[in-house]
Amino acid sequence: MNAATASPVASVPELPPRAPRTNHPIARRLARLALRLCGWRVVGEWANEPRMVLLAAPHSSGWDAVWGLLAKVAMGVRIQFMAKKELFWWPLGPLLRSFGALPTDRSAAHGVVGQMVDELKRHEQLWCLLAPEGTRRLVKKWKTGFWHIARAADVPVQCAWFHYPDKTIGLGAVFRMTDDLRADMERVREFYRPFQGKYHGLE
Repeated sequence: MNAATASPVASVPELPPRAPRTNHPIARRLARLALRLCGWRVVGEWANEPRMVLLAAPHSSGWDAVWGLLAKVAMGVRIQFMAKKELFWWPLGPLLRSFGALPTDRSAAHGVVGQMVDELKRHEQLWCLLAPEGTRRLVKKWKTGFWHIARAADVPVQCAWFHYPDKTIGLGAVFRMTDDLRADMERVREFYRPFQGKYHGLE
């Protein structure tokens, strides 16, 4: 495609048939335009799964949420994420829900992991986003919540990544968690090793 025929908006991966989706075509086009103007692109393919855990890493900056949200809207995909229930006051609550937030009670007996497992089991379609590092700081050890959620809900894990040097958001490998926590964590971390966040990659 030459400059004369180039699209004014960024191209993004299409959603597979079983993906949860939204229906906001104007918002999609505006988000794709914003990505293109800012020099970002989205590459790769979504897993054709109705329910799964989606990981996002490396997570090193608040800007990750901005670019990730633009990519989410641009693709028209419905992705849920966990937020503590105390944040769901008016008018922030409705806004968070519109972005895909699910209120969680950290003091509940079965914990956040149990709540997310319950959500996955009771929905026919649900993609749940988690940041395995659990913080924007560089850490040596990732949180294992995603492994426990995927195992208990019997859903796959897809890896999405940021690579700031060339302003790319990628959709990558799909893993099924086994009964070997250490091995599963290692192979997921190994997948992410080439990618660089705004301030750091993997330890």
